[in-house]
Amino acid sequence: MSTVSSNSLTPPIVPGLDRVPPLQTGDHLSRDEFERRYHATPKQFKAELIEGIVYVMGPPVSDPGHSHPHFRFITWLGIYEAHTPGTAGGDNGTVRLDLKNEPQPDTFLRILPDYGGQSRDTEDKYIEGAPELVAEIAASSVSYDLHEKLEAYRRNGVREYIVWRVWDKAIDWFMLDDGKFVLQRPDALGLYKSNVFPGLWLDSKALLSGEQAKVLSVVQQGLASPEHRAFVEELVRQRR
Repeated sequence: MSTVSSNSLTPPIVPGLDRVPPLQTGDHLSRDEFERRYHATPKQFKAELIEGIVYVMGPPVSDPGHSHPHFRFITWLGIYEAHTPGTAGGDNGTVRLDLKNEPQPDTFLRILPDYGGQSRDTEDKYIEGAPELVAEIAASSVSYDLHEKLEAYRRNGVREYIVWRVWDKAIDWFMLDDGKFVLQRPDALGLYKSNVFPGLWLDSKALLSGEQAKVLSVVQQGLASPEHRAFVEELVRQRR
């Protein structure tokens, strides 16, 4: 009787069988599988998981169409963060919303967990849960930022969602109210004022017309307001 060695029971190695499949727009994946494939991609690669569907970020973006508006948003939120202890902003950071959604918002602002915020930091250095405020740069109203992504943010409790529609020359500011996103209107002076982050004021006309100095002047006025001072005091009281 012939014997079979244990080595003969080892499956043959098939070249390429262990290769991680690339991420492609339209793939329907779980969050775990999305992350497995994402970690195997080059560093410059960018993709999001929205409602269980992969969206690979497209070719290089233009300066006026995305990068410069993005920079203005970051500057505006950064000024506010610098004067508001207990808050933290982010730029293109991975956010684990739920098992079907893992976006990389253009920018966001959150209340830190130790100050009563609704998101948390995971052991592997990601954010889990919804930041209080998210801002995205979109080409126009047909963008998935105003459709699938808006729905994902709403369902997961993002409290304020701002979309800058660059080619439409418009700002959409949504407030979460009783589980629904309600589109806000500027006040009599033409200013948007955050309810979640008191003192975060935005002159949308100045932003859209490229008057960044005026945008920053207005947010400085908000930072000097009594409501911002009261908010900072409340954050300090909330600190754990």
